[in-house]
Amino acid sequence: MPKFARSERLNRLPPYLFAEFERKRAVLEKQGKDIVNLGIGDPDQAPPKLLLDTMIASLGEPGMHQYSSSQGTDEFRSAISAFMKKRYGLSLDAREICLGVGSKELIAHLPLALTNPGDVVLCPEPGYPPYRSGTIFALAEPFVMPLSKKNGFLPDLDAIPKDIANRARILYVNYPNNPTGATATVDFYKKCVDFANRHGTLIVSDEAYAELYYEEAPRSFLEVPGAREVGIAVHSMTKTFSMAGWRVAWACGNADVVETIRGFKANCDSGQFMGFQRAVAKVLTEGTGDMKTIRDMYQRRRDIFVEGCRKLGWDVPSPKAGLYIWFEVPKNGLPSMEFANRVLDEANVIMLPGSGFGQAAEGFMRVALTVTEDRLKEAVKRLGKLKL
Repeated sequence: MPKFARSERLNRLPPYLFAEFERKRAVLEKQGKDIVNLGIGDPDQAPPKLLLDTMIASLGEPGMHQYSSSQGTDEFRSAISAFMKKRYGLSLDAREICLGVGSKELIAHLPLALTNPGDVVLCPEPGYPPYRSGTIFALAEPFVMPLSKKNGFLPDLDAIPKDIANRARILYVNYPNNPTGATATVDFYKKCVDFANRHGTLIVSDEAYAELYYEEAPRSFLEVPGAREVGIAVHSMTKTFSMAGWRVAWACGNADVVETIRGFKANCDSGQFMGFQRAVAKVLTEGTGDMKTIRDMYQRRRDIFVEGCRKLGWDVPSPKAGLYIWFEVPKNGLPSMEFANRVLDEANVIMLPGSGFGQAAEGFMRVALTVTEDRLKEAVKRLGKLKL
């Protein structure tokens, strides 16, 4: 019998952190334990009624179940253009917008479409794993940009060695940031544009959490002068409308880059169900009020967890955006993985250790606000009984 080995590309990837916690969760639940899962960022609420009703109404329409263009329907891209104009003041035409089967698909495929083996891709750490995995699959070289608390979790572009910067074909930035909850300033985005012009680097701004903000709406990279010449933004519907399983997103910005993405996708996928696209177009056009309802829900959850942990004496900052809480391990010197295991074993609460997001994230923990307010209160109550 032949032996089928994993590819070297797969062997270069770090282990998938959440899988181990899911395994432990299953074991504890078989023992009758009640686990509060604050690990995965999977929205627990149903999508808005307008979204569902539009999708259901589309199911019987002639032609709806045929292949869709990988770039997205005209209806979908027109709705995206109108939304970006209303939200950010950006005027985008159809050739500057491309559908994604979720933002993960776009981000993971970008290095395959836009780099050659040996090129450098600048990846923030902590950061979304597909920045690194997509780079490795493309045989390009990931270069880590550490995000530190003292720098507001913004990468220090001046600290990137000149020889690395000159080889960098892609620079990923992600604000509002997963996992830290940080937002970017206009001045930082201007530095990104300047960096791109000096080194010939494409800026990819991952803005998947752009509509999940609290006190102040975050800006888009594409709003900065010169950004459209050097970059694109990637937006997702996953968290915005509690529709993680629908897998609908878009890339927009530099027309040449979008055309390259479109050409790559024509060889890799056959678009997305047109009913999904119609529902998204409808809700972006008529249902943006649902975004506020969802934001208010996450803000209540944020405040419950943050205020509860502060009463325990923990130093937990209140994020400006996103659906995650990022805070330092409450006990000095305790590795984040050890703390996460203690929390799971002693309090039956799942949190993700910072070490799972890269070496630069050691010493931190991530909590996802994707459980009800009662469950968050229960989690805080259990955390209060830990003997640290």
